[in-house]
Amino acid sequence: MIQKGEHVPCVGALTYDDGGRLLLIRRGNEPGRGLWSLPGGRVEPGEDDAAALVREMAEETGLLIRPGPLVGRVQRGPYSIADYRCTIVGGELRAGDDALDARWCDAAALAELPLVAQLLDTLTEWDALPR
Repeated sequence: MIQKGEHVPCVGALTYDDGGRLLLIRRGNEPGRGLWSLPGGRVEPGEDDAAALVREMAEETGLLIRPGPLVGRVQRGPYSIADYRCTIVGGELRAGDDALDARWCDAAALAELPLVAQLLDTLTEWDALPR
């Protein structure tokens, strides 16, 4: 249970394929169940952001990644989310763990999906929209 005033550290992955499409997952749990978002989740005790990114991406997408630079930070309720650019180094895309679905999205597909609040605005602000 999250206590009032508590900030929960989280990470998110901005991962693109060779065609410039962005990887999104359809959330299986609250907050945002059924909405599309960047893959990611909570940083567990004893983990740094890089370890959390590697774990969350493997669990949610089946992909092995190399974390890259910090793109930006957002606050969504109690969740303090650090979003990093990531590079795929292995694995095969599949929805797993907390994800109902996972897919590569170009700009047109992104515009058609029900997204978590403020994702489109944030990606636009960060100049991180897919092609």
